[in-house]
Amino acid sequence: MLYALARPLLFALDPELAHELTLGLADAPLRFGLLRVARAPGAPVRAMGLEFPNAVGLAAGLDKNAGYVDALSRLGFGFLEVGTVTPRPQSGNPKPRLFRLPRAQALINRMGFNSAGLDAFMANLERASWRGILGVNLGKNADTPIERAGEDYAAGFERVYARAGYVTVNVSSPNTKNLRDLQENRALDALLGALAAQRTRLAERHGRHVPIALKVSPDLEPAQVRPIADAVRRHRIEGVIATNTSLSRDGVEGLPHADEAGGLSGAPIRARATATLAALAAALKGEADLIGVGGIMSGADAAGRLAAGAALVQLYTGLVYRGPDLVAECVLACRQRAQARR
Repeated sequence: MLYALARPLLFALDPELAHELTLGLADAPLRFGLLRVARAPGAPVRAMGLEFPNAVGLAAGLDKNAGYVDALSRLGFGFLEVGTVTPRPQSGNPKPRLFRLPRAQALINRMGFNSAGLDAFMANLERASWRGILGVNLGKNADTPIERAGEDYAAGFERVYARAGYVTVNVSSPNTKNLRDLQENRALDALLGALAAQRTRLAERHGRHVPIALKVSPDLEPAQVRPIADAVRRHRIEGVIATNTSLSRDGVEGLPHADEAGGLSGAPIRARATATLAALAAALKGEADLIGVGGIMSGADAAGRLAAGAALVQLYTGLVYRGPDLVAECVLACRQRAQARR
């Protein structure tokens, strides 16, 4: 209810400013109980070898620098994913770089991995008291040559390993030049192989095994799905997040800002993201757990993603349009679907 009242004011502001303002103001109301968020009873889910309190998580991108973990943990999520974090600080692409398309319940962003860097990111995590399941989304710096991208992912993996519940390898943002080339067969095989070997060494050092998830694009061609699934299976990657934002403009043609460069998220990519998820589910046959994200704007959308093969779901753009009540709605829908299948 409170978000419904605040949304017109937030939507009158520049989207990136509104995002920063919302996060900046979130902690105090939640801490002192001024913001009442409806919660539904959770249904525990086991995925990637972890026990999740419920199937609904926060997608990466909303809290890029892990500065608001404690506040966001109070919204009823079963897990949070923070980042994308790059090894060194970088400002990302020039502003404006975030655009609303309200008639389509969509966003276009070309943020470009704006990141405070690993040092500041880890300092923020050290200050956070929440100890639920935390995913950390890793990327590469824009000025790192694509042939040396593995070094950036390895540096991030090394630094976050002790704190992460799982680590996501983001090779699918459309806003970093050539990043999606890392989804191609040889490049992906080399990257996942190197990270799997590094994980073995880190697990011995830290005495714990941290699952790896791969985040993929919704713009994959059918012929690209099976090689990705094969690489995931070969290197025993525990999860695949389907999907990132899309370069497609299907469903937003002619709308204000539709021609802006960047990745499209929200309701218009629902079908595309679901189809990619279903194709991966068919190729993997249960050998890795899937996390469905992209265009989840209602509880029915969340349950539909489970029906397509996901074990977990994540929210981002839906929160912009629906607010925190969407979390409880999706938790309840996932719980009801789980009960109906028993």
